[in-house]
Amino acid sequence: MTKQTVLELTVKNHPGVMSHVCGLFSRRAYNVEGIACMPVNGGGTSKIWLLLNVEKRLDQMVKQADKLEDVTGVERHDGGHEVFDKMAEFVR
Repeated sequence: MTKQTVLELTVKNHPGVMSHVCGLFSRRAYNVEGIACMPVNGGGTSKIWLLLNVEKRLDQMVKQADKLEDVTGVERHDGGHEVFDKMAEFVR
Protein backbone atom coordinates (compact mmCIF):
# COMPACT_ATOMS: atom_id res chain seq x y z
CA MET A 1 0.00 0.00 0.00
CA THR A 2 1.23 3.48 -0.86
CA LYS A 3 2.02 5.69 2.12
CA GLN A 4 -0.09 8.84 2.23
CA THR A 5 0.10 12.17 4.01
CA VAL A 6 -2.16 15.18 4.42
CA LEU A 7 -1.11 18.75 3.81
CA GLU A 8 -3.19 21.31 5.68
CA LEU A 9 -2.88 24.71 4.04
CA THR A 10 -4.15 27.93 5.56
CA VAL A 11 -4.93 30.31 2.71
CA LYS A 12 -6.37 33.75 2.08
CA ASN A 13 -9.99 33.16 1.08
CA HIS A 14 -10.75 34.71 -2.30
CA PRO A 15 -11.77 33.55 -5.78
CA GLY A 16 -8.95 31.71 -7.54
CA VAL A 17 -7.00 30.52 -4.52
CA MET A 18 -7.96 26.86 -5.08
CA SER A 19 -6.87 27.19 -8.71
CA HIS A 20 -3.46 28.50 -7.62
CA VAL A 21 -2.93 25.67 -5.16
CA CYS A 22 -4.11 22.92 -7.52
CA GLY A 23 -2.18 24.49 -10.38
CA LEU A 24 1.06 24.09 -8.44
CA PHE A 25 0.51 20.35 -8.13
CA SER A 26 -0.83 20.00 -11.66
CA ARG A 27 2.13 21.77 -13.29
CA ARG A 28 4.49 19.37 -11.55
CA ALA A 29 2.36 16.29 -12.35
CA TYR A 30 1.90 15.51 -8.65
CA ASN A 31 -1.39 13.66 -8.17
CA VAL A 32 -3.76 14.83 -5.45
CA GLU A 33 -5.80 11.91 -4.09
CA GLY A 34 -8.30 14.01 -2.14
CA ILE A 35 -9.23 17.64 -1.49
CA ALA A 36 -11.33 19.25 1.21
CA CYS A 37 -11.76 22.98 1.76
CA MET A 38 -13.77 25.25 3.99
CA PRO A 39 -13.68 28.84 5.24
CA VAL A 40 -12.54 29.53 8.81
CA ASN A 41 -12.23 32.59 11.04
CA GLY A 42 -15.31 34.30 9.66
CA GLY A 43 -14.42 33.57 6.04
CA GLY A 44 -11.29 35.67 5.71
CA THR A 45 -9.18 32.54 5.48
CA SER A 46 -9.79 28.96 4.45
CA LYS A 47 -8.26 25.59 5.22
CA ILE A 48 -7.42 23.31 2.33
CA TRP A 49 -6.58 19.71 3.11
CA LEU A 50 -4.78 17.74 0.40
CA LEU A 51 -4.46 13.96 0.58
CA LEU A 52 -1.23 13.01 -1.21
CA ASN A 53 0.83 9.92 -1.86
CA VAL A 54 4.30 10.25 -0.37
CA GLU A 55 6.88 10.54 -3.16
CA LYS A 56 10.54 11.59 -3.22
CA ARG A 57 9.65 15.10 -4.32
CA LEU A 58 7.02 15.73 -1.62
CA ASP A 59 9.34 17.85 0.53
CA GLN A 60 9.98 20.13 -2.44
CA MET A 61 6.22 20.38 -3.11
CA VAL A 62 5.64 21.43 0.52
CA LYS A 63 8.27 24.17 0.19
CA GLN A 64 6.75 25.41 -3.06
CA ALA A 65 3.23 25.41 -1.61
CA ASP A 66 4.46 27.45 1.34
CA LYS A 67 5.86 30.05 -1.08
CA LEU A 68 2.52 30.65 -2.83
CA GLU A 69 1.34 34.21 -2.24
CA ASP A 70 -2.07 33.18 -0.85
CA VAL A 71 -0.73 30.46 1.48
CA THR A 72 -0.14 31.68 5.03
CA GLY A 73 0.68 28.31 6.59
CA VAL A 74 1.41 24.66 5.77
CA GLU A 75 1.21 21.71 8.13
CA ARG A 76 2.05 18.13 7.18
CA HIS A 77 0.16 15.29 8.86
CA ASP A 78 1.95 12.02 8.11
CA GLY A 79 -0.42 10.07 10.35
CA GLY A 80 -3.45 11.14 8.30
CA HIS A 81 -6.07 13.66 9.31
CA GLU A 82 -9.57 13.38 10.76
CA VAL A 83 -11.03 15.30 7.80
CA PHE A 84 -10.31 12.40 5.47
CA ASP A 85 -11.06 9.80 8.14
CA LYS A 86 -14.57 11.23 8.51
CA MET A 87 -15.06 11.51 4.75
CA ALA A 88 -14.11 7.85 4.34
CA GLU A 89 -17.07 6.90 6.54
CA PHE A 90 -19.42 8.23 3.87
CA VAL A 91 -18.00 6.19 1.01
CA ARG A 92 -17.96 2.79 2.67
